[in-house]
Amino acid sequence: MSTTSTSGVRKAPSVRKEGGAPPRKTGRRREFTTRRGLVVAAFMAPAAVFVAIFTYYPMIAGSQMAFRNWNLTDLTDTSWVGLGNFREVFTDPAWGTVLDNTLLWVVGSIVPQLVIGFAIALWLRRRFRFRGLYQALIFFPWAISGFLIGILFRWLFNSEFGVVNDLLQRAGLIDEPIAWLADPKTAMIAVLIANVWYGVTFFAIMILAALQSIPDELYEAAALDGAGKARTLFQITIPYIRTTLALTVLLRVIWIFNFPDLIFGMTGGGPNDETHIVTTWMIKITQQGDYGKASALGLLVVAILLVFAVFFLLATREKKQTGKRGVRA
Repeated sequence: MSTTSTSGVRKAPSVRKEGGAPPRKTGRRREFTTRRGLVVAAFMAPAAVFVAIFTYYPMIAGSQMAFRNWNLTDLTDTSWVGLGNFREVFTDPAWGTVLDNTLLWVVGSIVPQLVIGFAIALWLRRRFRFRGLYQALIFFPWAISGFLIGILFRWLFNSEFGVVNDLLQRAGLIDEPIAWLADPKTAMIAVLIANVWYGVTFFAIMILAALQSIPDELYEAAALDGAGKARTLFQITIPYIRTTLALTVLLRVIWIFNFPDLIFGMTGGGPNDETHIVTTWMIKITQQGDYGKASALGLLVVAILLVFAVFFLLATREKKQTGKRGVRA
């Protein structure tokens, strides 16, 4: 159908090609995306350069020391020794004790932290008076330096005027003071107690955040079905947050394995090197000037941490996939 304007000029109707689509501004959109990517890259470039210079370059440059005879007592000989430094690590008489202490340090810290942190998170999930104040007091230790916590507990476990011995004597549990940090049998127990106290906060924070994401309807339905507290815990609470629990445990294992601060603050690896873990022993070897052996031990630590990091990434991906399935459902 044709149209006629007021001036009497007849205009042809506009015709759209069959099957054609309205033109898209793909060129402009592509230009905007490219420009946006360049802006993001420009802002990230300084941080990337900083990390590359002060993190990755020292790591790569220092890793080659693990295959050389690099000792501060004789810098004239830095010859290539291959796996010689690794053999020295494995044949060192202290290696067995260090491995046992590291395993005890990780497992003996993770299990109590998880159990106590879970209990605290369940308690804080309830509504009661001054709950915010209790949360602040419980979360406060996580803001303190690990080395400072070590110094604090070194005073608490002091055999002469420590608070721990005083409380135990007043309670009638011991007759004379215990040399906690001077006895190899009790020194590791003392540092484990300090680390448990320090790490409970992290589990409480993470688990509490996960518990708050559980719908109340699930607990209401369980109550209507007559489920008790134990059944609700093991059939609703734990299954719902199992991925968060796995991620928290893996992340804490990585941190504890690579956490020499507290031990150095309390015992310095003593007495007689009986409380050394892998990372504190590596620092001691570095202080002795044997950079080659220390670098070899450092590469072993990196390899072990990479294994846990892979498991952590796999668990993270599983959590994302589970979240997507939940959204679709």
